[in-house]
Amino acid sequence: MIKDNQQYFNKLHVLIDAFVIIVSYVFAWWLKFLSGILDHEVGVLSFEFYMRALLLIVPVYILLYYAFNLYTSKRVQGRRLEFSNIVMANTVGLLLMFAALFTLTSYNPQYRNFSREMLFYFYVTNIVVEEIVRLLIRRFLRSIRRRGYNLKHILLVGYSRAAEQYIDRIQQNPQWGYNVRGVLDDNIARGTSYKGVKVIGSIGNLNYILPQNSLDEIAITLGLEEYYKLEKIVAECEKSGVHTKFIPDYGNIIPTRPYTEDLLGLPVINIRYVPLSNTFNAFVKRCMDVVGSIVCIILFSPVMLLSAILVKATSKGPLIFAQERVGLHNKPFKMYKFRTMYVQTEEEEQKGWTKKNDPRVTEVGKFLRKTSLDEFPQLFNVLKGDMSLVGPRPERPQYVEKFREEIPRYMIKHQVRPGMTGWAQVNGYRGDTSIRKRIEHDLYYIENWTLGLDVKILFLTYFFQKINIVIHIQDIVRSAISNCVAFILKCCGLHRLIIAFPVHGTYISKHSVCCKAKYTCLTHDRSIR
Repeated sequence: MIKDNQQYFNKLHVLIDAFVIIVSYVFAWWLKFLSGILDHEVGVLSFEFYMRALLLIVPVYILLYYAFNLYTSKRVQGRRLEFSNIVMANTVGLLLMFAALFTLTSYNPQYRNFSREMLFYFYVTNIVVEEIVRLLIRRFLRSIRRRGYNLKHILLVGYSRAAEQYIDRIQQNPQWGYNVRGVLDDNIARGTSYKGVKVIGSIGNLNYILPQNSLDEIAITLGLEEYYKLEKIVAECEKSGVHTKFIPDYGNIIPTRPYTEDLLGLPVINIRYVPLSNTFNAFVKRCMDVVGSIVCIILFSPVMLLSAILVKATSKGPLIFAQERVGLHNKPFKMYKFRTMYVQTEEEEQKGWTKKNDPRVTEVGKFLRKTSLDEFPQLFNVLKGDMSLVGPRPERPQYVEKFREEIPRYMIKHQVRPGMTGWAQVNGYRGDTSIRKRIEHDLYYIENWTLGLDVKILFLTYFFQKINIVIHIQDIVRSAISNCVAFILKCCGLHRLIIAFPVHGTYISKHSVCCKAKYTCLTHDRSIR
């Protein structure tokens, strides 16, 4: 059975980790004292003196790896989570070594000469090598599981939506190495199949199946109406010693991951997990917002100044457009943007979202919107605390009232500060796109927030924004060239000019400029031989 193999694998994994620690430590010593790559130093202490430290370092690091769950099953554990646990375990290990050296120095002055720099090299090297080794192990395990080896055999008890969703995910991810033997249910006829997984009997058959000791796991997937059977089934499973998990059928009630807390021995299920409700997480994010907004205001002040001059020079009206939006805890605030439209009455402004080729948008406004430069004043919203650099985009009060009735879970987005950019935006859901898709992505962000996710979103925003600016400038240049050529053609009395650019014997682009369309007609065909 897989649990026996897992014990052998864990022992082998410990030996591999011990070898990695030793190799990384020796490499760090070589890098510091013998390599010549860095500033060469003659070690005051001998090689043997440094190596004796491994007698303490190896067992301490192995215990830290256990403490940080680095020997749990890799079937569904994410790579990012594993990497963060490796970093945390090694960081604690480094701090412990520094503390040990500080303590030992008072007893033996020799430890004063123990290279702290070498320990830092060991810290970096061990993280890198450990991650590479674990990625290779992960790839090897997933490869053999795809071939039908190292499988974990599971029986489902109860046919429900939860059972179907569980089967769906297992079949979509064969690298997890799960094999569903069948389903037991009292209400579905024997032989009924779902995606190749059959109902093999009633729940009462569990008493005959468990003694055979051929299963690695029991997954209880009862429907809500059958939860009265739960206590008896759990008792039977625990009596047999088979690992049991419970997959609740409340996907339509609690659609995402909940979390539990202990109320004097009474488990309380919180319907929604919001990492930013944690004071420390909220403090870290707020620090990032304050520092980030100040840095961005300083860096982009020339761009904002130029945008302000263009807005004021090309249309009448205020420079900044302040519009009421709904923010954290449903509180309204004024969100700032560079004005990109002609001045409107309040009734005209509330007619609807901006659409493609909206006549209300000024020429400069089109450029600012396309490149998102009109959003820069929101950095001051971030600095004030109304917004965050990253978060769900805020909506106007009338839309909030509309969507809260139409879209389930819409109001959850107001449990965090709204952002200048967000997970929905970097996935293409911005402007006039599906509001339901946007909410799905916003909820994912709210419930899976990490500082790393914020950094990733900011990077993707910057990357995509850079591409948008380049594309828009190219469009402006192409249009300007077309208009100039059309004007020259008209002056020369010509009607059409074909311009072809040959590359390696192939015409990769053919531009046809027509002077009859007030100097704006530009058509092009691709890959013309």
